[in-house]
Amino acid sequence: MKQKALATIVLAAAALATGASAHAATWSDTFVGYRYGEKFTEPANHEDVQKHVLEFTHVSGYATGQNFLTLDVLQSDDKDPAHGSDNGATEFYLVYRHQFHLGKLLDRSLAFGPVKEVALTAGFDLNTKNTTFASRKRLLVVGPTLKFDVPGFLDVSLLAAREWNHCGLGAPACPRSDIVFDPQWILSAAWGIPFELGPLPLKFQGFANYVSEKGKDYSGTDTEPETLMRAALMLDVGRMVTGRKNTFFVGVGYEYWRNKFGNHENKAGRRKAGIDTDSPTLQMEWHF
Repeated sequence: MKQKALATIVLAAAALATGASAHAATWSDTFVGYRYGEKFTEPANHEDVQKHVLEFTHVSGYATGQNFLTLDVLQSDDKDPAHGSDNGATEFYLVYRHQFHLGKLLDRSLAFGPVKEVALTAGFDLNTKNTTFASRKRLLVVGPTLKFDVPGFLDVSLLAAREWNHCGLGAPACPRSDIVFDPQWILSAAWGIPFELGPLPLKFQGFANYVSEKGKDYSGTDTEPETLMRAALMLDVGRMVTGRKNTFFVGVGYEYWRNKFGNHENKAGRRKAGIDTDSPTLQMEWHF
């Protein structure tokens, strides 16, 4: 029930953000995406996990800033089972970021070198997953962003963050079921760079996060810094077939994750299974 309730909330938030930003937007891009991989991992799980991921993303800009909202619905195979079931788990993960473009707010240029604008970014992550662990991540972030002058976009941010989460395993694995982690920082880069290779219209896109340690986990074990990168090379099939650019893309991607969720060792000092991911992915996007 909690998962269904959160799904309703995040879908309503997506619709609200889309509608609200569309009223004053100077530009916008909304798409439904899909990606598939067979080498995903989960902490304490020795098996590779297949996942189908459905994505809804909306980005829009207005006179002095921009919005970014994305909702991933991740469906695992039975190697990552739902609680009390032989079926795979379902996860909902929502990310929202808002940027205030400081140069436009101050009515002065803050450009320097390759940087065209300086922004203040704030936002949150929400997640729920119906495994026995039953994560319920709540993450708040705020910090400066440098926006680089490149084709497409390249943003680099340094964000202060605080995470609240849940573990449903109980003792001894999780003596504390609910936890507030220590403050942490996140060095984040996001990009979408269009280019052409002969007759092929392509786009290199993705993000990379380096996340600092966040104190002790549910069992009292120290967390470690984690690194997550998702990158993809996408072909603008819509432009090649119909002449309409930026409508339908297909491509290949890669997910690289180290010390997933800050995991490193268990209480016995042994390195945990399933905390490093190297998964190729197949991807599609339909923009409208």
